[in-house]
Amino acid sequence: MLPRERIIQNERLILSEYACKSEDSRGRKVYENPCDFRTDFQRDRDRIIHCNSFRRLKHKTQVFLIPHGDHYRTRLTHTLEVSQIARTVSCALGLNEDLTEAVALGHDLGHTPFGHDGERVLNNLLPGGFAHNLQSRRVVEVIEKDGKGLNLTFEVIDGIVGHRGSSALPVTHEGQVVRFSDKIAYVNHDIEDAIRGGVITQNDLPRYPVEFLGETKSQRITSLVRSLVENSGDKIRYDKDTEAAFAELRGFMFERVYRAAPTVAEKDKAGNIVEYLFEYFYKNQNDLPPLYREIAQRDGAETAVGDFISGMTDEYAIDTFSNLCIPKGWGR
Repeated sequence: MLPRERIIQNERLILSEYACKSEDSRGRKVYENPCDFRTDFQRDRDRIIHCNSFRRLKHKTQVFLIPHGDHYRTRLTHTLEVSQIARTVSCALGLNEDLTEAVALGHDLGHTPFGHDGERVLNNLLPGGFAHNLQSRRVVEVIEKDGKGLNLTFEVIDGIVGHRGSSALPVTHEGQVVRFSDKIAYVNHDIEDAIRGGVITQNDLPRYPVEFLGETKSQRITSLVRSLVENSGDKIRYDKDTEAAFAELRGFMFERVYRAAPTVAEKDKAGNIVEYLFEYFYKNQNDLPPLYREIAQRDGAETAVGDFISGMTDEYAIDTFSNLCIPKGWGR
């Protein structure tokens, strides 16, 4: 028996009735012969980890733009924390951890430089709008591997698209777990970063959620995970009291951190950079890398420029802007 076949057999014996077994996948757009050692979901996870877009996440903003400190989250560390929480929930519920991990690791591949502020600017500039979850799908289907895409399974792509609250619920329980875990991760680690950055203090946190969920990040995550594990069945859900406490805590973060003056002070500047780069490359399409020139011919210039800019890291966007706009000293 091949290792892959043994894994599939174990899934039949161990996983919950609600789990998505590897053998039940709807497959890939382009058929590939099975791997001897890995299931299709394991292969998807590995493809995501090894792709260029995943590596670039380490230099993309989570909340704080270009933070001066080693311990602030980036889009990559956020992704890893989502993956850890999601795997814990999936394991406890008897779901497919490999599928869960693949979705979690790929969910933010399409995120822009400068976090949601870069996303907001591109959404205003592109005629069809811009959403990072849809761009993540575009990354794995159209952009990665020099335009060949990663050819991921239906379930992984569905989970990536469905991780955002405004999108349709993922068809798998594993995708739904990632949707919940994303919020659990960012609310709690952003509290820690906001306290570290002096934006809020521990005493500023709303009283009821802290008393109900816990004073520390670890306690709150444990409470939220426990509620999901104890209350999920045919769908992933919290109990009503936990849902209400977490909603209040998340609302506090939007009011006091995500939209607060200290965190938005530099964001207009970042938005101006994205807007300038978009206008420049739209007018100077020959300056785009070859892949994006091909996309411009096939899908239109605006789409190609959006693809190019959304893939930039914060530093690359700033360096590109500087090279285009700031004169260099004579003789350099």
